[in-house]
Amino acid sequence: MDIVILTAIGVGGATVIGSLIGFVFRNLSHKFSDIILAFAAGVMLAAAVLGLVMPSLELGGDYGIIVTVAGIFTGAILMKIVDKLVPHLHNLGKGKEGFAEVGEEVKREKTKIDKAMLFVLAIAIHNLPEGIAAGVGFGGGDTMGALFIAGGIALQNIPEGMVIIAPMLAAGIKPGKAFLYGALTGAVEILGTFIGYFAISIAGAILPFSLAFAGGTMLYVISDEMIPETHAHGSESGATFALLAGFCLMLVMDVLLT
Repeated sequence: MDIVILTAIGVGGATVIGSLIGFVFRNLSHKFSDIILAFAAGVMLAAAVLGLVMPSLELGGDYGIIVTVAGIFTGAILMKIVDKLVPHLHNLGKGKEGFAEVGEEVKREKTKIDKAMLFVLAIAIHNLPEGIAAGVGFGGGDTMGALFIAGGIALQNIPEGMVIIAPMLAAGIKPGKAFLYGALTGAVEILGTFIGYFAISIAGAILPFSLAFAGGTMLYVISDEMIPETHAHGSESGATFALLAGFCLMLVMDVLLT
């Protein structure tokens, strides 16, 4: 249990570290932000496939492929429902056309803050399945595999923490509050880790489905949120290679750990 607690803190703490770095690089260009977010997407993609989907297939027995496919789509459908309640990340940075014509500075500043807070809320909600994914691995008893997943999630949380600071500062949110909000998005992952761990510890029979479910939620976020965001500002090529770099880094780690 101690290793689960330490891992949960590490996964959430990585976002805090990223937030601190975000203050140093608060004036990130769109190109650089896209590249580091794409790298995070590559890390997350490898963690989902190698650490969740493939183990689900291996543990599913004779019906492994059915269980895995069902789990992936169930996780993706759940995230689609969540997206109906929370705005898409790649839509939050876009202002309304003609807004300058309103001519009211107070309303403009309030809108900027509202958009920044929606962005943070969306990050926090999408962090929950990442935490659950880390916890599910520990609940299944595969400590090394769980550490691989958690390490990948923590690694991608650092650049994710970086990119959430700049929008809040640009919206006029005080640095102290911006850091607090960034840290809270990491706290959500700590909660998710314990949810995943205890859920699987109680009902270990559903482990293959749960692994695939967690993988499906992560794959959905990568495809629906992260990749479109990294390709929205003309940095498609750099973002693509950054994603591949993140994916290959996790491949190397997987080989070294096994």
